[in-house]
Amino acid sequence: MANVLIVDDSRTSRRILRGIIEGMGHTVCGEAVNGEEGVRLYEELRPELVTMDITMPVMDGLTSMQKIHEIDRAAKVVMVTAVGQRNKVVECIKEGASDYVTKPYEVSDVEKVIEKVLSKE
Repeated sequence: MANVLIVDDSRTSRRILRGIIEGMGHTVCGEAVNGEEGVRLYEELRPELVTMDITMPVMDGLTSMQKIHEIDRAAKVVMVTAVGQRNKVVECIKEGASDYVTKPYEVSDVEKVIEKVLSKE
């Protein structure tokens, strides 16, 4: 099973994602409340997967993902977005995001995306 880093400024979002991820049998190895902290924890923990909120204080998800890819080009980052941020999602995918999920979370959708991304070599 995989180690997963959750990066989201919303405590509720982190709690819900943790429940889904742990329910799948994976381990949440860390949680960050902004993109800057996410980059630092990625470098320290080297998880197999990162879930990354797009809109956060200090450093947004797109910038954080770009910095993580500077550390590890093969890093798997799933972007988390609110419904209605389609342009941001497209930009993130173009910049190397592995996939995305939308809030409010549909458990089955999150599970499918995580399994799909983790199964890619």
